[in-house]
Amino acid sequence: MKQVLWFRRDLRITDSAILQYVKDEVLPIFIFDKNILNLLSKDDKRVTFIYKSVLNLKKQLKEIGLDLAIFYSTPKEVFSKLKNEGFENILCSIDFDDYAKKRDDEISKIIPMQTFTDSFITHPNDCLKADGTPYKVFTPYYKNLSFIWDSYRLEEFKANENLKLISFDYKFIPALEEMNFTAQKLPDFLEKSADELLKEFEQKIENYKVDRDFFDKNATSNLAVHLRFGLISPRQVFNKIKGLKARNENKEFFIRELFWREFYNYILFHFPRSEFENLNGIDVNWNEDEEVFQKWCEGKTGVPIIDAAMQYFNQTGTMHNRLRMIVSSYLTKNLLVDWKKGERYFASKLLDYEASSNIGSWQWAASTGADSVPYFRIFNPYLQSAKFDKEAIFIKSVLKELKDVPLKQIHSENGVQSNIFLDYPAQIVSIEFSRKRAILEFKRANNEKN
Repeated sequence: MKQVLWFRRDLRITDSAILQYVKDEVLPIFIFDKNILNLLSKDDKRVTFIYKSVLNLKKQLKEIGLDLAIFYSTPKEVFSKLKNEGFENILCSIDFDDYAKKRDDEISKIIPMQTFTDSFITHPNDCLKADGTPYKVFTPYYKNLSFIWDSYRLEEFKANENLKLISFDYKFIPALEEMNFTAQKLPDFLEKSADELLKEFEQKIENYKVDRDFFDKNATSNLAVHLRFGLISPRQVFNKIKGLKARNENKEFFIRELFWREFYNYILFHFPRSEFENLNGIDVNWNEDEEVFQKWCEGKTGVPIIDAAMQYFNQTGTMHNRLRMIVSSYLTKNLLVDWKKGERYFASKLLDYEASSNIGSWQWAASTGADSVPYFRIFNPYLQSAKFDKEAIFIKSVLKELKDVPLKQIHSENGVQSNIFLDYPAQIVSIEFSRKRAILEFKRANNEKN
């Protein structure tokens, strides 16, 4: 049997379902998908990271007697040609976002596909309530999976060693420039392997539960991008964290965070319309003022912590998790802008962008999704910056113009604007006014739905 191993977001040879279950003659491939790439800007850092990762995957496959054929095309074009060359089956990991489902449906009509839940620990159908319906709240969902997260170790896949590599043109490697992209400098942590990052995290995990919330501390695992593109599997991360000699509560807290990622994938699978609609079905009268949205995008809102977070995000494609919550709360509640606009903006730049997690997190912040924050609980950005960036280390590292501004002004509403030596943007809206406005609007929307 001639089989295609289609690597997509599983760019590794360890703990690989498709490498375990493939048989006989095999053609490993990766497609730089024009359908996706044509929507990205030429300086998108993710393409540089993926490009390097694909070349490294090719090297690793060669070390086990295989290789990687690389295409710059559309999946439909690639598999139409491969069908004519006698390929009978495709093995790949599965995704549940709208584009991925439509793509796979199209390809499966050309060559039969065998898919695996290889980017997540669980398949969404493996965890249902007693009546067969899906959970919408994280805690009961998580408790239902105690047999997994309570385990010491999860079984990992092992590559089939009895494979025959099919003769093919493995020499072709499209240059970034041929695909209309320019090589980008990546953040330092992306120059490290997942194993290196895990070793660094081993030194930090003792204080993870507390330190993870502080913007100026490098207290997280930095593994989100590697997980997103499958340079390491969630099973491997689980096993390595479980094996660390750290205080149990910190390990368990991290494992719980890993299962939030599973939960958002679960929600997208069972409620696919949540990619485009409010999951809870409420109808919010969103603020359609495009200028307001653009000021948020550019980090010119007049609120230092929001501006610093957004400007840093625009420069690096990264954002601390608590900062993500703060800026999304500010956009959807204080500015009353539709979460879908923020989700799309994050999708355009976020290095670890994962449709399910991004959609789920934005719906959480907007009080429209699964197990989301109550609409009356709205982050005060000034209280958040005072608590988690007390010395304004993060804020001042980004907003250089505030380097000599007293902390009290930075952490108080209109404090920076009161400084006569600064020309800082005026606040778009008052925090208290916008908070009351949001509560009234969400209360109306929820009452009308009921």
